Amino acid sequence: MSVVGKREAQRLLQAGRNCWRIERARRVGFLIDGAAYFAALRPTLARARSSIFILGWDFDSRTRLVPGGAGDGWPEPLGEFLEALVRSRRTLHIYVLSWDFATVFAKDREWAPLYKLGWRTQPAPRLSFRLDAHHPPGGSHHQKVVVVDDAVAFVGGLDLTHGRWDTPDHRRDQPYRVDVRGQPSRPYHDVQAIVDGDAARALGELCRSRWRAATKRDIGPARGASDPWPQEVAAELVDVDVAIARTDPGYVSGRPITEIRQLYIDAIATAQRMVYLENQYFSSSVVGAAIESRLREQNAPEVVVVSRLTEEGWLESQTMGVLRARLHRRLQAADVHDRYRLLYPHVPELEAPNLLNVHSKVLIADDDLCSVGSANFNNRSMGFDTECNIAIEACGQARIRHVIAGLRERLLAEHLDVQPEQVAAEMRRNGSLIRTIEALHTTGRTLEPIDAVVTTEAELLVSAAAIIDPERPADPEALVRELVPPDAARPMAARFVGAAFSLLALAALAALWRWTPLAGSLEPRALAAAIGWAAASGYAGVVVLAMYVVSGLVAFPLTLLMLATLIVFGPLKGMLYALGGALLSAAITYCIGRMLGRDAIRRLAGDRLNSITSRLTRRGVMAIATARLLPIAPFSVVNAVAGASHVELGSFLLGTVLGLLPGLGVMALLVDRIGAVMRAPGWGSVGWLALASAVVAAAAVRVWRRFM
Repeated sequence: MSVVGKREAQRLLQAGRNCWRIERARRVGFLIDGAAYFAALRPTLARARSSIFILGWDFDSRTRLVPGGAGDGWPEPLGEFLEALVRSRRTLHIYVLSWDFATVFAKDREWAPLYKLGWRTQPAPRLSFRLDAHHPPGGSHHQKVVVVDDAVAFVGGLDLTHGRWDTPDHRRDQPYRVDVRGQPSRPYHDVQAIVDGDAARALGELCRSRWRAATKRDIGPARGASDPWPQEVAAELVDVDVAIARTDPGYVSGRPITEIRQLYIDAIATAQRMVYLENQYFSSSVVGAAIESRLREQNAPEVVVVSRLTEEGWLESQTMGVLRARLHRRLQAADVHDRYRLLYPHVPELEAPNLLNVHSKVLIADDDLCSVGSANFNNRSMGFDTECNIAIEACGQARIRHVIAGLRERLLAEHLDVQPEQVAAEMRRNGSLIRTIEALHTTGRTLEPIDAVVTTEAELLVSAAAIIDPERPADPEALVRELVPPDAARPMAARFVGAAFSLLALAALAALWRWTPLAGSLEPRALAAAIGWAAASGYAGVVVLAMYVVSGLVAFPLTLLMLATLIVFGPLKGMLYALGGALLSAAITYCIGRMLGRDAIRRLAGDRLNSITSRLTRRGVMAIATARLLPIAPFSVVNAVAGASHVELGSFLLGTVLGLLPGLGVMALLVDRIGAVMRAPGWGSVGWLALASAVVAAAAVRVWRRFM
């Protein structure tokens, strides 16, 4: 039977297996890169009459969808644009739902869009902004969906925030590609799909379910008929079935959903000739296993993965970069028929760290199936974060096969700096995806191999990397079994003992800082100089307390400050200074939270911190102590929430002392014992150090088993 015949006999897309629903769309289009998407989105939003839903990992009200000026008479910044829309149309309601982000992303986020959106339209706001914290600890809401009047929907990898706009040229000097401060942004490649009809209506239902889970409010369907499809976008397909696939760990739907995971597995398993993947990440255990299995077959399909050359920052390089390199090494070993390539788009004029950021999430299997959405090829997107993709299957129809192939040709043409027609012609000539790429390779802009290498140092971080990229909320042992190769797997107790000895190593470094000639080279200059000056001055106590207060106001890591205090002042005096400074800092940020009030904290922080509020008010001292011992939020944040929640000040301070003392005591013990070894080496001092280390390790394991 021919490939087309097989596709007709057995449809790959099946509702309830690898997708949520299959709905009809009157029109479908694909928008490559942010300039095309934003230019299509703005007129669509401007035509809204009843409702607009915006789901995103990030949202920035300062974003200009058309940086050069839309010239449509509406305000240019996104927030002002949306506000003007609701003011001009009494029937229009806009709902913006953004992930209640982790603190690590705070420097890249707009801190107070909820003060800009919604409150201005009081007392009856029709522009509602909410932060959605309804996800597992450490998880995120990663869906990028916009639905207008339940009639037109956009799905893909692009958030409505700064740093996403770019053209297919991805030029180094692009005056419109800037962040909200006017600074140049990294070149950015992504893909968004646009659909209408019943498919858009179903995506509207998905948005309403997310809104209901986040806010406990039901939003009815759009009223009246409208056709906000942007005239600037020509439909590439008409009257076609569109599958909607999701990932949900169960915090929205009430049960875990892994439709995208199954979709990727099925697409790779049934591909006959080629699989083309574009993605920001390439570390998924399940996607990797599916590809590895196919590459070992005699008639293996070609697999081409296009990703970015470099990760963003040191942390991603040492986690996601390590996992990608490991997977790449496995696939190279399995590629006995030379059918696998891992490539990146090389743009000659771009230099590190501003190389092209491939952020798209695209899968194309043969000419028969394509998927576009928010789900990365990493473990998180398979079951831990919320995701949304759409998929289209040809089912033997030549018109759909032509469009699916055309999407792949457009993407390759952009990366190879040729025309889509050249890609299509070369594909017809040799019938091979890899040979087509090699034939069109030039010395200029082109696709180059990624030499993903795992260094010895990076190998040591594999356990941390696995935790960074979990597939689902799970028992820690099960998580490690799935993500860490057998030769690197260790019991959780052993890993926690390792973590305790990492603390020991940190204390050893601290001792070197204080008691050896290496002090000058190991000293963290700013912190050590400040605390050292305080120790030498006549106002040591006042200065150190002031440092703790300032650190609390700017959310400087308390543990680091405590460790530095112990090193400079010694165990006993250092403990007194550290505990006193932490209590004063806690009391001041507690008072700030009390002055701001519960409503302000709730609107600023979202439901995640509201759940902390309920725990603090119900359980008082022990809840505060637990929050200090097993941090559920940054130190200053817990202080402000406790104040806004009207936790009794005495209980708050007592709980803080009880929660901080164990960790502070451990740090003081280790610093003291290491100092003793270095001052008077001998069996006695070494023995006491070994005993202290064993106690710390045992206590760490016990705490883990009891609370985690």
